[in-house]
Amino acid sequence: MENGITARTTALFGIVDKIYELLLEWGASPALASFLDEIISVSLLLLIAYLANFFAKHIVYRVLVRFVKISSVKWDDVLVDHNVIKYLVRIIPGIILHIAAPIALRSTLAVDLFQRGAEIFIVVAILQAISSTTTALTVIFSDMKKYANKPIKVIFQVISVLAYFVGAIIILSVLINTSFTSLFAAMGASMAIVMLIFKDSILGFVAGWQLSINDMLRPGDWITMPKYGADGDVEEISLYSVKVRNFDKTITTIPPYALISESFQNWRGMQESDGRRVKRSVIIDMNSIKFCTPEMIERFKKIGFLKDYLDATTKEIEEYNKENNIDNSVLVNGRRQTNIGVFRAYLNEYLKRHPLVNDNIVCMVRQLQPTEKGIPVELYFFISDKNWVNYENIQSDIFDHVLAIVEQFDLRIFQYPTNALPITPLEQE
Repeated sequence: MENGITARTTALFGIVDKIYELLLEWGASPALASFLDEIISVSLLLLIAYLANFFAKHIVYRVLVRFVKISSVKWDDVLVDHNVIKYLVRIIPGIILHIAAPIALRSTLAVDLFQRGAEIFIVVAILQAISSTTTALTVIFSDMKKYANKPIKVIFQVISVLAYFVGAIIILSVLINTSFTSLFAAMGASMAIVMLIFKDSILGFVAGWQLSINDMLRPGDWITMPKYGADGDVEEISLYSVKVRNFDKTITTIPPYALISESFQNWRGMQESDGRRVKRSVIIDMNSIKFCTPEMIERFKKIGFLKDYLDATTKEIEEYNKENNIDNSVLVNGRRQTNIGVFRAYLNEYLKRHPLVNDNIVCMVRQLQPTEKGIPVELYFFISDKNWVNYENIQSDIFDHVLAIVEQFDLRIFQYPTNALPITPLEQE
């Protein structure tokens, strides 16, 4: 009886005492009355928690959602879609349970257990709300042009991870009945273990920040990283991985820190430039190269692109040979035009006049080092249309023309086998 009186004095109000006294009036023994009192008190407490949860879910939540729906701003709709408000209202029953426990329960142990449970419930609800909020904010900021190319997801994922880390310490402090600050200070000695556990997250955050600060990678960039089999567009940059959708529609994930520590190719510069480069060669059989005869020059002048070039070049060569008293009866003397030189001049003029070649950037036709296969004539230019399919079609059309026009200059493309018939001058019309 002494313990019962002492326990009753711990109640903040007289609600529990009245139940106990009522049971005694109905003829129950003090022990039975105390037992039934505890059951009734716990049931009443659970009923209060249920009613508080019902009130939060069906009244508070619906009222808040209605206000959000009629508001003119859009960001609050994203918060509702990601259940931020839903998790926040869950805090209400936890708070009510924490307040009501010492009122409804006699046992100090029971009050302590219920209050700890309520505190853990509140912390979990807050963590869920923070996690949903970071997801919602990622969506909100990603839709803004100002932040579209920033690693927004990485930043908010770090916030979420830190929140869960702090929340885990709070829950642990509640379970072992230790203050948060004391527990956090004690964990300082274990930071090496913590850093090992969160190694990927820390590396991912640092890498994501470096990628952002140095503007090395953005969503939508086309990157190539053969080591990881990546050749496609960046779809997502997160704390733990960079997701690349390859052109064969497969997905490759790359650790963010790998993009810092290793080399990768970003094609953004090409996409933002005024053209996409073409650097391809055709190999000319050296046996088909020769000096141009007067008949060949006259035939080449009928090619529209070459008339002005040949007139100017022929005049220049004639004046040079005349000034230097060159004996033209011997081919090796003086200066002469070659069919491959005229061919290069034609290709230069053809590229400069092509409507889809950007001649404001480097545009040239050059000879490369001769090889055992012949002389490579390289076309180096930029196509204005950077779309991959269009680019390939334009490039193919240009080289179709190049390969078809070679014989007009009495040249031959080298290919295996080499037993091709000799080149004969084309008949004049």
